[in-house]
Formats: sequence, C-alpha cells, structure tokens
Amino acid sequence: MSVEAKEFKNALKLWASGVTVVTTQGRDNQPRGMTATAFSSVSVEPPQILVCLNQATDTGAALLESRRFAVNILNSAQEDVSNQFAGSTTQEQRFASIAWQAGENGAPILSEALAALECRVVQQVQAGSHWVIIGEVDSVVCREGEPLLYYHSAYRTVAAQD
Repeated sequence: MSVEAKEFKNALKLWASGVTVVTTQGRDNQPRGMTATAFSSVSVEPPQILVCLNQATDTGAALLESRRFAVNILNSAQEDVSNQFAGSTTQEQRFASIAWQAGENGAPILSEALAALECRVVQQVQAGSHWVIIGEVDSVVCREGEPLLYYHSAYRTVAAQD
C-alpha cells in the first residue's frame, strides 16, 4: 500500500525541526548554500551528521564535488536568512547581505548562526529524489542563543519556561 504525497506531507508537517543552511564552496570558488531542515546527528564516535539534499540543487552538486561543507544552525532571529537561502534567488543574492567567513575547510560559516559544523563527506546514498550525505565533523563553532524551529509550515521559537 502506498501513501499519497499529500498525506505524507501532512504527517511531516507535524514534526518540529531545527532550520539549517548548508554551505559549500563551488568549483569557481564562489559560495553555495541552501536551507535544509533534514539534518540529524549520526554518531559521536566518530562525530558524524547527515543532511538530505535534493539532487537537482546546485548546492548539492557543488557539495558532492568539493566533498566539504558546513551545516549552519540558525538562531531564532534568522527567519529572513532561512527564506533567503530557500528561495529561487541566485547564489550571489543569497550571500549578498549575509555576514559570513570561510571556515577551515573553505565552506562558508554564517557569522550569526547559532552553531556551525564543518564536515567532509564520508558517504552519500541516493534516496528517491535526494542525496543523503553523511559528513564527518572536523570543526564546530557554538554561540549563545535560541534555535529557529519549523513546525506545521511555519517558523517557531522555543517557548520560555516559567
């Protein structure tokens, strides 16, 4: 029995997730990036994460070519950054008004991200329309703040406890 696409999407809307921007350096030494919510830890020993990227994206193609990338975990004030990297804008437009610097592996690290994990590709698996990219984490940057969340087709933030 197969699940209808609409039913599948409706179920996934009920999963709250953090919001990330996955970045890499293109062959032309230009930064590439895209918003991704399909991100997870895989292993502590060795430190590994995974991201899922649509095979049709130029960011995914550049990432697989360079074999280096960063996952920038967005903070609660970065909805506009998420939208900028998720839209149909050019790569130049995505990075134009964003403060960033090249990380140790060359991938862009967003200056205001809550955290950034610099990775190298250790495995890629084709899964339907996407690549599941497993990266070994070589460097981590952490900052203070609250995460940006996505739930039921809208941005959310962590509620303060009384």
